[in-house]
Amino acid sequence: MAVLTALQAADVRSAMIAYRDVLRAHQDRINRLNVYPVPDGDTGTNMALTLDAVVAELQAAGDAGMGAVCKAIAHGSLMGARGNSGVILSQLLRGVAECFGRHEAVEAPVLADALATAASLAYKAVVRPVEGTILTVARAAGEAATTASSAAPADLPAVVASAREAAADALARTPELLAVLARAGVVDAGGAGYLLLFDALLHVVDGRALPALSGPDTLEGRAADVLAPLAGDRADTRGGLRFEVMYLLEAPDHAIDAFKEVWAGVGDSIVVVGGDGLWNCHIHTDDVGAAIEAGIDAGRPRSIRVTDLDEQVEEERWVREAASEPPSAHGPPPVTDVVAVVTGDGVGRIFRSLGVHAQVRGGQSMNPSTAELLAAVDGVESDQVVILPNNPNITPVAEQVDALTSKSVGVVPTGSVVEGFAALLAYDPEAGREANVAAMAASARRVVPGEVTRAVRDSHTEAGPVRTGQFIGLSREGVLSVGSSAALAACGLLERLLADHHELVTIIEGEGSSAADTRQITEWLHERHPGIATEVHHGGQPLYPYLLGIE
Repeated sequence: MAVLTALQAADVRSAMIAYRDVLRAHQDRINRLNVYPVPDGDTGTNMALTLDAVVAELQAAGDAGMGAVCKAIAHGSLMGARGNSGVILSQLLRGVAECFGRHEAVEAPVLADALATAASLAYKAVVRPVEGTILTVARAAGEAATTASSAAPADLPAVVASAREAAADALARTPELLAVLARAGVVDAGGAGYLLLFDALLHVVDGRALPALSGPDTLEGRAADVLAPLAGDRADTRGGLRFEVMYLLEAPDHAIDAFKEVWAGVGDSIVVVGGDGLWNCHIHTDDVGAAIEAGIDAGRPRSIRVTDLDEQVEEERWVREAASEPPSAHGPPPVTDVVAVVTGDGVGRIFRSLGVHAQVRGGQSMNPSTAELLAAVDGVESDQVVILPNNPNITPVAEQVDALTSKSVGVVPTGSVVEGFAALLAYDPEAGREANVAAMAASARRVVPGEVTRAVRDSHTEAGPVRTGQFIGLSREGVLSVGSSAALAACGLLERLLADHHELVTIIEGEGSSAADTRQITEWLHERHPGIATEVHHGGQPLYPYLLGIE
């Protein structure tokens, strides 16, 4: 391949595609590094998703010139940014794109100016910049590129190589700047992801191979073991802020400084990037409502995403332990194992935390077959098994399994996910099947389940007439509430189900839920039933925005 002296529009497009591909290849390793500002284990995934959006915009732009290519990079990264790392990366890419977009061909001095400008803009986008992060790596790369570009004649591959070398050195030093990284024995995850941008650029400008996952030319070896496997447990360093809130904000540019001031009072890890009336906003906070209301005061927030970081910490721990624990460390199998039918990744995580490691995907609209349940039963080591169908339609299928296997199989007829959770509170791995079925069934009966979904046809119910598309609240007795929103249907259902002796309401968020609806439900509970505790978990189940459990 010929060495390039300048980047054309097609070369910039190729670099973005290569960057997307190498991020995808290394995303799991980058995920494993993440400990700051929360150990949520998704930095690599968020950066890769951000580049997915960039590549999608580039593909839509077709064989366009430099201006259109750079506009696609800037817009795609803004709209597709995920998580703290993705938002900062989007600002870096926007800075590069703005500089590139003023030229039909990008020579070494323009590239150096773009990298330096990108780093400067990224620092400005973060309300409280922290050294030892992707910001430090980006600044080092920009400074090195500027120095290298001053050579006569300036050489494009040399400038990229200098930027990469400086970025790698800065990345290796991030534990010296950030104590949390030093305690965990890792480098900054976002910085590791940004380093790959320079590998992608070198791949385009002089044909160097992209870093492989194994072999002598690994990213680990060439960047001071930056992606080396972790040893031992990592410290929990969240700092106490539970929720990650992200949204796109349509607001005039002059309103953003005041918006940032408000956010500075309600959270941390604040990044606000964009311009010309559209902004991508990220914060970690304990007050989801205040974070969203600040956006409403400034303009119009949309595409709101709220992530429970506590659940991500648990997920990362499960993934890490599953990947690192040798098979022999599991010990002997339990006397009785559990197979649960689950729908939604979050629901699956909760079941796993309660001791269920054999799960079958299924639910109201996708009932698993007898063969799928049988395979799960035969796949566990224990000779005695309890099945939790978690849906009345699945219970008859589950009851067929015992006659088809040499194992002793019992079914606890849980009609909902929350009943399954309650049943597991009585699960004793060292007890036999019969004892577990009796105890778990009794525990399941103590929870009052509720579900919120949309009506698929007009109907007449106990709660009144229902029109297609309206939200309805269901219990064991049928439809008990109707509402124009999921929140109103949930509150109406709770009003019918709650009694003076109840102490806890568990809310499982699914597809179609929103931060605003969840807040309306929890505030309604606080006002109407101040003595009842509330727990909110993300389940991700389809069709049902909310599953409710009352105990």
